[in-house]
Amino acid sequence: MAPQQPMNILILGGGIAGLTTALALTKYAPANLVPKITIFEVRPEPATMGGAVNLTPNALRLLHHLGALQEIRARDYGKECLAVQVFELYSGQQLAESSFAGPEGKGLGSPPFTGLRITRGDSLKGVLAAIEKHPNITLTCGKKTVDIHEDDEGVRLTFADGSTAHGDVLVGCDGIHSVTRLKHVEPSRTSTYSGICNAFGFAPRRTLPDNSSQLEPVHFHTSGMNFGRRGILLTSFHDRAEESVYVGALMPMPNIASRDGWKAAGADADAVRQEMRSRYEGAKHEVISHFIDDAEDLFLWPVFTLSKGGKWATQRTMLIGDSAHAMPPQGESTGIVFEDGVLFARCLTRWVERRAAGETDEPVKEAFDVFEGLRRARIDAAFEESKAVVSSVQETGWLGHRIKMNIVPWYLWWSRKGREAHFIEDVTTSELGY
Repeated sequence: MAPQQPMNILILGGGIAGLTTALALTKYAPANLVPKITIFEVRPEPATMGGAVNLTPNALRLLHHLGALQEIRARDYGKECLAVQVFELYSGQQLAESSFAGPEGKGLGSPPFTGLRITRGDSLKGVLAAIEKHPNITLTCGKKTVDIHEDDEGVRLTFADGSTAHGDVLVGCDGIHSVTRLKHVEPSRTSTYSGICNAFGFAPRRTLPDNSSQLEPVHFHTSGMNFGRRGILLTSFHDRAEESVYVGALMPMPNIASRDGWKAAGADADAVRQEMRSRYEGAKHEVISHFIDDAEDLFLWPVFTLSKGGKWATQRTMLIGDSAHAMPPQGESTGIVFEDGVLFARCLTRWVERRAAGETDEPVKEAFDVFEGLRRARIDAAFEESKAVVSSVQETGWLGHRIKMNIVPWYLWWSRKGREAHFIEDVTTSELGY
């Protein structure tokens, strides 16, 4: 590739990671070197299945930089979240909260952002709307990759329909079961099922028995984590209307029907609902049992993980997000993915600028190495923090539960500065060092 020519970038994965990475590669490119980006998605259309995620201040800041938050807000998606409240299930008492409000109640960081609880589907729609404004980005669905070949000239993808695509670099944003990783970067690094699933659904709020126009009150403002002896039940609004509540819980499930998420049906759905009732019975707030009973559909999403570390890149291929470092879900998971894409885009753009200026004759792997050097420590720390998620589904006795409930407020107080440091972090301004 001649240094003065725009790059031809291939991205595998049309989910939130691939789309935001494409936006970042476009935004940070020099005006005369905006890359041609083609995103290939194996599904016939981008998947909108999923629960309600909490976009933390750092995640919202990056979406704002990429022009996607503006699209989300223009469509009135999501519900502002000033704090995630923590409740003891059986007493109903609020023990603590993880706040995004900041010292003045306007958010954290510069510019300040709070949090946003939003369905995965709505967040994806907002990002897709931003993608449509960039003619250099093409999203092609229904493309199953069967072969990846890399040489000094670039990367060639071969698809099941016999067609091919060639690019200067390949970015693997295709998730935990990444074809990019399994067919090319590190085939031996396979995912491991954690033994737990996220069971979730959306429940319409009931009206009061004596007032058909007034909705049943809830005990949380936007999002509440309800700690019981057998795990944590998340209850949350996900849009401004507050007429529907997302209810989700991680539960042990030794046998799974699919490595991908699926909608429970018939006896399967009844069993899941009954298990959720059993795990969270005895709740002080009756509305919790109503949410479980009234969830119109129940979905199961198995939690797979990768081993810590691993190989992220070859000479012309880079893994981003879950394809590189999938871990149990934790409060900052989505923000970490956005940070990956933006920081990688900045590293690659800097390499392009240096090549164009004659400052380096190093291959593109130089940019990949800089990205990894900046990112590994943050990912390793998040990986360690996520380990507690799997153990949270194990049943504890009453004494153990009481001890845990005494510890939680102190832990959230002790760890607040560390969390807020992450929330104010802005990888668009961090030093690249080259």
